[in-house]
Amino acid sequence: MKLKELKNFKVPGFLASGMACGLKKKEGIRDLTLIYSEVPAVAAGMFTQNQMVSPTVPISRKALKASATTRAIIANSGNANAFTGPQGVKDCKAVVAATAKALDIQVNEVLTASTGVISVPLAVNKITAGIPSLVNQLSPDGWIHAAEGIMTTDLVSKTCVVQYDDIVVGGITKGSGMIQPNMATMLAFLASNIRIDKRTLRRALKEAVDPTFNCITVDGETSTNDMVLLMANGQAGNAPVKAGSQGYKDFVSALTHVCKTLAFKIVEDGEGATKFVTFKVSGAKTRKQAEQIGKRLANSLLVKTALFGEDPNWGRIIAAVGSAGVPILPEKLEVLLNETPLVKNGQQVKGVSQSSLQKIMKKKQIGIAIDLHMGKASAETYTCDLSYDYVRINAEYTT
Repeated sequence: MKLKELKNFKVPGFLASGMACGLKKKEGIRDLTLIYSEVPAVAAGMFTQNQMVSPTVPISRKALKASATTRAIIANSGNANAFTGPQGVKDCKAVVAATAKALDIQVNEVLTASTGVISVPLAVNKITAGIPSLVNQLSPDGWIHAAEGIMTTDLVSKTCVVQYDDIVVGGITKGSGMIQPNMATMLAFLASNIRIDKRTLRRALKEAVDPTFNCITVDGETSTNDMVLLMANGQAGNAPVKAGSQGYKDFVSALTHVCKTLAFKIVEDGEGATKFVTFKVSGAKTRKQAEQIGKRLANSLLVKTALFGEDPNWGRIIAAVGSAGVPILPEKLEVLLNETPLVKNGQQVKGVSQSSLQKIMKKKQIGIAIDLHMGKASAETYTCDLSYDYVRINAEYTT
């Protein structure tokens, strides 16, 4: 399979749009997004594990179960519509109903998402008033505006689209803060023209999300609204994809590429981030243990602030490894910083100059490898540093 990234974002059979309906403080900033399949599509989703959820989460889950097909995703930014009580549920259903009416489709064919400030009543009338215009603006080229319509503290919109043979896979996402695996805090909307059944699509989505969106973290926080939604409308005309077939493997590979690209863009746009950091943990007894150590490292405030300060304090790294709750043998531990050995056989490697390590720490891309030498399992976790700006952005989020 030859995978090609496309410059112009189009997914055959899908239309998208994004507009300003007045939810955000600054006038004219896009805050409403619509994605529409011109023909019935199958869909799959993965959702936040936070117990405090926006009604968008159970309503979208219910719609996925209740309908064999999906036609649209309606999403707003500027307001999470979370912890808003019975009125929040009523408002969410009103948005879905207005979207279904404007598109002349069934209510259960509409999935919905929100992002923004928690526990603030949704200005639902602004959304429902804007939906007819949003529908009129639907276009094959509307994905860029759609990506802008879901941004909150994001500095840039995030998109990726690829093609192999006649199959196109594309996606948009938002996320900058409150990013933590399982699932990573964000919204992501994916679309493909592949012909595939709903059950197999759900399996493919999980296979693509686990090593990508579920392996990133900015601050260890999980929000109330997070979801990844994927629609496939069959317009490629391929033979139906069966799980385990070569066609399935090719699709998962393309989908994973899109998810990984979008996940990396979230980390790179982490609130106040100055560095992209990869933690690779190998030599573990199980992948779960490798992931556990990777997440502990990536969420350690001491490790993250050392990265921001460009301080090669490897003591913080081994301390975090030791507190991850995974049995280790310290005398076997090996640590490398951008392939430069720091620790071997549980001891500091001699002859490594502090100045050379400081030069490495000044790089924008940093890789830290941990080898436990206890097994064959490995996992990667992706994160960013923790800067002064992260504190400022979140200290002033609602003010």
